[in-house]
Amino acid sequence: MNITRRNLGLLTAAATATAMTGRAFAATTLENIRQTGTVSVGTEAALPPFEFVQDGKIVGLGSDILAEVVKALNVKLTQFDLPFSGILPGLLAKKFDFVATTISITEERAHKYAFTRPIASGAPWIMKRANDPMKSLKELDGKVIGTQIASNTVPVADELNQYLIANGGKGVAETKQYTSFADCYVALANGEIDGVLQALPGLATLVKEKPKVFALLEEVPAKNFYAHLAWCTRAEDTDLRDFLNTVIGRMTDDGTLYKLHEKWFGFVMKMPSSGYLPPNAI
Repeated sequence: MNITRRNLGLLTAAATATAMTGRAFAATTLENIRQTGTVSVGTEAALPPFEFVQDGKIVGLGSDILAEVVKALNVKLTQFDLPFSGILPGLLAKKFDFVATTISITEERAHKYAFTRPIASGAPWIMKRANDPMKSLKELDGKVIGTQIASNTVPVADELNQYLIANGGKGVAETKQYTSFADCYVALANGEIDGVLQALPGLATLVKEKPKVFALLEEVPAKNFYAHLAWCTRAEDTDLRDFLNTVIGRMTDDGTLYKLHEKWFGFVMKMPSSGYLPPNAI
């Protein structure tokens, strides 16, 4: 009888330990954030006015939105400033909880990551030097353009080539890829390249700040470009994505997001509440 009781006690303890372990493994990222009281995010603070460093602090549209998210979670924030090429790999490697930097929603990405509601939008444009006499995209034929490595504008460069060829040209001479768009700007100002290919909001803001240095050329016709910019979580963290959507949705509905657009861009980009994800997205 004692043996039976002892065995029963051991079985009960084992079952309890197994259940506790199971609960620990089953905890989602959102649950862990709430349990630990901390949240970590990956950011590329080199893309003003979305995210950039000013007086030693990361500021910008994304920073202001992130402050609302952290407030809603009531946790402490750890923010990692990383090159864009390391953002999505870092998310998959679980080096941080979610991406809090603007990423274009593409069909390929939307099948691998859980994207939030858009926080901004922007079609691909070319920026030139202010003193460059070019007046149309066709004049980029045979010239050199730059864009950011691993960004959604890399494939747009191929569509630009197709556009130039369709209009009797040979395409651009070269598309150089830089670690950050900030590096692209320096290269353009120094004459290393003839144009920067990027989404409109970032370019428009820079041109507004430095009209004697840079100027907008023209929008690049791109069939395979998704203009919505958002944050994302890992595919399994849809509850965290849904929480972020709740905060972004509130900010959109009460006009806070649009006030931030005015603050950082000088114009408002109306954001959709649905229909922004490609078919069969997470």
